Amino acid sequence: MAGDTDAAITTTLIAAGKGDSAAAGHLLPLVYDHLRKVAQSMMAKEKPGHTLQPTALVHEAFLRVIGENEPAWEHRGHFFTAAARAMRRILVEEARRRATLKRGGDRARVDVDVVTIAAPRPSADVIALEEAVQRLEAKDPRKGKIVNLRYYAGLTVDETATVLEVSVGTVERDWRYIKSWISAELSDEDSCDSESRE
Repeated sequence: MAGDTDAAITTTLIAAGKGDSAAAGHLLPLVYDHLRKVAQSMMAKEKPGHTLQPTALVHEAFLRVIGENEPAWEHRGHFFTAAARAMRRILVEEARRRATLKRGGDRARVDVDVVTIAAPRPSADVIALEEAVQRLEAKDPRKGKIVNLRYYAGLTVDETATVLEVSVGTVERDWRYIKSWISAELSDEDSCDSESRE
């Protein structure tokens, strides 16, 4: 059953990539469940109070990916990676927008003597993660692709190995390294942030 679905997705992706608008219309129902799981996983990692919903994230990402100038997807992993990157960009844009708003982007100035303000520190987790992933992609493109496939697109180790045409062992080794490296990068940023606040 899954093999039939994968084949249908691949066939529809190829047709949509060649400009078949009917195929693009048939694509969303085929990929929706997977994209929604990816969106829910990404949203679960967000801080509470996020206004964006998984359904909206899926639809916005889908529209962005389908709207690319020349979406020549080679296979379902390629498409899911593009969709996950679009979701990632949307979440980063939303985090930056919220950070701007938290700094008063849409608020009127009020004399501090008149009002007591208890505002939480702006969450920069999504932005910090995005910057760490960008540094990793620049340092080692294959490891950057693994992050996009495993973390953002939600592919398994086996699926990631197939997409990248490397061994499962290579993906597992790289994934252990990636998790350690990103954790260290984010820890370094946290310590720099706390030092700058002192």
